[in-house]
Amino acid sequence: MIVELDQKKLSSLKNPAFASYAARYETIYADFMAQVSKTGIEIDPDDYERSRAEILERLQQKGAIFRNGGRSICINRISSACEACRTGLGSATFFISLQCHRDCFYCFNPNQENYAYYTQHQRDVAAELEQISQQGLKVNHLALTGGEPLLHKSQVMDFFRTAREKFPAAHTRLYTSGDHATPEVLQALKDAGLDEIRFSIRMHDLEKGHHLTFERIAQAKAYIPLVMVEMPVLPGTLEVMQEALLELDRLEIFSINLLEFCFPFSNADVFNRKSYRIKNRPYQVLYNYWYAGGLPIAKSELECLALLEFALDNDLKLGVHYCSLENKHTGQVYQQHANQVLPRRAHWSEKDYFLKSAKVFGEDIPKVLKVFRKKNYKRYDWNKEHNYLEFHVNQIRLLKDFEIEIGISTSILENRNGETVLRELKVDLTTPQTFDLEQDL
Repeated sequence: MIVELDQKKLSSLKNPAFASYAARYETIYADFMAQVSKTGIEIDPDDYERSRAEILERLQQKGAIFRNGGRSICINRISSACEACRTGLGSATFFISLQCHRDCFYCFNPNQENYAYYTQHQRDVAAELEQISQQGLKVNHLALTGGEPLLHKSQVMDFFRTAREKFPAAHTRLYTSGDHATPEVLQALKDAGLDEIRFSIRMHDLEKGHHLTFERIAQAKAYIPLVMVEMPVLPGTLEVMQEALLELDRLEIFSINLLEFCFPFSNADVFNRKSYRIKNRPYQVLYNYWYAGGLPIAKSELECLALLEFALDNDLKLGVHYCSLENKHTGQVYQQHANQVLPRRAHWSEKDYFLKSAKVFGEDIPKVLKVFRKKNYKRYDWNKEHNYLEFHVNQIRLLKDFEIEIGISTSILENRNGETVLRELKVDLTTPQTFDLEQDL
C-alpha cells in the first residue's frame, strides 16, 4: 500500500527527516494551486473521494472494464485509437489549422503553441505524412484534428488519401463538430478511406434542443465504418447527457468518449458564473504535460462515471468510454521512458509509467545500511546533503522486521539541452509490512 502525502498526512509522519523532505513537494503543489487561484477560478474544497470510491466499486461489480490503472473505464467496446493512446506509440495526430467557426468557452486550443499563427496559417499535413513515411516511421493510428478540419475540405481529403497510400494498414480518424459534414463531404471521406469519424456535441446545443449534429451522425453511418461522439461532460448536465446516450444508442453508433471537463486557464469569469470549480487536487503527479487541456473541473468525473452506470443499468449497446485527464497524460510519460537506459535504482511502474525508487531518511539509514551490507546489496545511493538512502523498490522486502517509514519517490527522465536528466516529482509513504510491489507499482 502506498499513501499519498498531503498536508494532513505529512503531520502524522514519525520520521522528522522524512517529513521535512516530503514537505517540499507539498509546498510546490501549494504554490502551484496559488497560481491557479490567481486566474480567478475557485478550487473545490471537497475531493468527493468517498462518492468516487462508491461508484467505482459499483462499476466493477456491474462489469465495467478498467484500463490504464483506472484512468480509462469503458463498457461494450472502445476504439483501437483509444487503446493506442495509453502509450502513444505508433500514433500521430495532425492539424491543418487551429481555425474554428465555433467559440466554445472551454476550448483549450489557445493554449497550443503558436496558436495565433495557426489560426491564420495552414500546415501541409499531406506533406508531413510523406515526410514521416520517408523516415520509415511505423505508424498504426493517424488522426486529423483542429480547429475545425472541415473548414479545409480539400486538404482533409489529401491527408486521408495520402495516409491510405503511405500507411495502408493504419487506422485513420477525423475529429469534427459535424457542422460541415454534409453527405457530399462524407462521400469524399469514404472515398479517401477514412476509418473513423468523431463528432463533438456542445452541451448548450443539446439543452436548447438543437439536433443538427445528431442528423449528421445518422448520415455518417451510411459512409464511415466507425461513427463516434467525443465530448466533455459538464457538471450539472447528467439528465441531458442521459437523454443523449439514449439517442446515440438508438442511432447505433460505435461509441462515445466522455471526457473529463477542464478549465483551459482562461474565461474564469464564465466558469465562476456557472459555479464550476477546479478539482481539489487536479494532478496525481504535478508535471508539465504536453496535453494542453487545462485543469479538471470538480464533479465532472463523477458524472462521467454516473453515465457509465446509466449505460450499464439500461443495457445500452453502444460503447461508452470515460477518458480522464490523467489518461491523456500517460502516453507522454510512457514515451519519455521508452527505449531509455534507466537508472539502476529505478523501477518503471506499470501503473503510471513514472520511475519509482525507495528512500529512507535520517535515523533509519543506519538500520537499513546494516541489512544491505549483511545481504551484500550495494546498489544504493547515500545522499548526505538531503539525509536519505535511496535504493530499488524490490529491496523493501528485506526490511520486513523494521517498523520504519519508507518514501516512494516518483521521477521522470527529461531531455535538457541534449542531456537526459532524472527529475524527482513527489514522494509518498509506504512501510515494509504494507508494500506490495506487484499491486502498488
